[in-house]
Amino acid sequence: MYKFEKLVVWQESLILMRLAYALCSKLPKQEYGNLIDQLRRSATSINLNIAEGSGSENDREFGRYLYIARKSLYEVVAILKIVEVIHNINEQEIKLQTEKVGKILSGLIRKIKS
Repeated sequence: MYKFEKLVVWQESLILMRLAYALCSKLPKQEYGNLIDQLRRSATSINLNIAEGSGSENDREFGRYLYIARKSLYEVVAILKIVEVIHNINEQEIKLQTEKVGKILSGLIRKIKS
């Protein structure tokens, strides 16, 4: 088992990624190449940056990857807002999961900074 697989934030980001992919299947086909691709990439980026950063040699470097993961999380949140406005799709489960991942990620960043 790799170090990142033990991290709760990584496990929760997998759930978020699954929910993002499920939401993509509900969007109109004309959103391929736009919102769908961007949502998939940003949700996946959270997970991948946590994993990649966990292999860092020090906490400072790991922290940089966590900041990138958090930026990708913000991108997911923004896309969810766009989807809600444009397509009137409001998925509460994925919103709750973004909040959960955000809280865990911010806590981990604070812990590493101290």
